[in-house]
Amino acid sequence: MLRDSKAFSGFSVDDLDKAKDFYGGTLGLETSMQENGLALVIDGRPSVYLYPKPNHEPATFTVLNFPVTDIDAAVDQLIAAGVTFEQYGEGFDQDERGIARSQYGPPIAWFRDPAGNILSVIQTD
Repeated sequence: MLRDSKAFSGFSVDDLDKAKDFYGGTLGLETSMQENGLALVIDGRPSVYLYPKPNHEPATFTVLNFPVTDIDAAVDQLIAAGVTFEQYGEGFDQDERGIARSQYGPPIAWFRDPAGNILSVIQTD
């Protein structure tokens, strides 16, 4: 029934202007202000929609993953842009920059947007 649907994801933020600055400026994504929110344009189409919510509470899980081919370079570039990576402590096997390298999955590093939502860069082959 939905096989040909152009599905998109969405999550809330508490400040659209801060979100636009972060996603468009800091992360370098193409953004498009919409009537009721902010669209992140990925692969040439609005794929993620951020909507304002006055009583926003950040998700306690990763809401958006960015696949990268070189996680070390991506983390270094994001740190240079002012992004701080999460350190989750014991059991995550993270280095000093926040990159987790595990035998159970690809290298990954988590960070937060200005609204506190958890994002990641994850290395792909």
